[in-house]
Amino acid sequence: MFYPNERIAVFIDGSNLYAAIRSLGFDFDYKKLLSYFHARGRLIRAYYYTALGDEQDYSPIRPLVDWLAYNGYSVVTKPIKEYVDPVTGNKRTKGNMDIEIAVGMLTMAPYYDHAVLFSGDGDFRSVVEEVQNLGKQVTVISSLMTQPPMIADELRRQSDEFIELNSIKDDLIRQPNG
Repeated sequence: MFYPNERIAVFIDGSNLYAAIRSLGFDFDYKKLLSYFHARGRLIRAYYYTALGDEQDYSPIRPLVDWLAYNGYSVVTKPIKEYVDPVTGNKRTKGNMDIEIAVGMLTMAPYYDHAVLFSGDGDFRSVVEEVQNLGKQVTVISSLMTQPPMIADELRRQSDEFIELNSIKDDLIRQPNG
């Protein structure tokens, strides 16, 4: 439930959203996402969080990140870290943005009435609770329809509202040649 005069801030866990839309099988239109929330309230900021590979290597996410930065999103990135798995000895990468998203949600709380979190990661349950304790509404958008479900039960229960990503797919799908 959104109200026309409420201030909305959107927080997108890039890797989590990417996995959900890939599993649901549709091409996401980030411009439509901004329009979707502009139509529901006063969108004050839309953040997109993602880890990026070393600048020397081509990153397939780089064109999206650049486009988002030029088209109304506040993009927050950090470098992907490489490490050797102590058990298998294999080279692995990690680029978790949970802390950055949590800090962003808490830092921006004085400026919004309603936070929208695009993630299903159960690690966000406590930050959602804290934002609610500050008097804010929190809507989580993720999916139960993926295999396995992308939304953690504890996050879905903590949110004020859960929106199934697939249920708003028609509002956010990129049309061919569009």
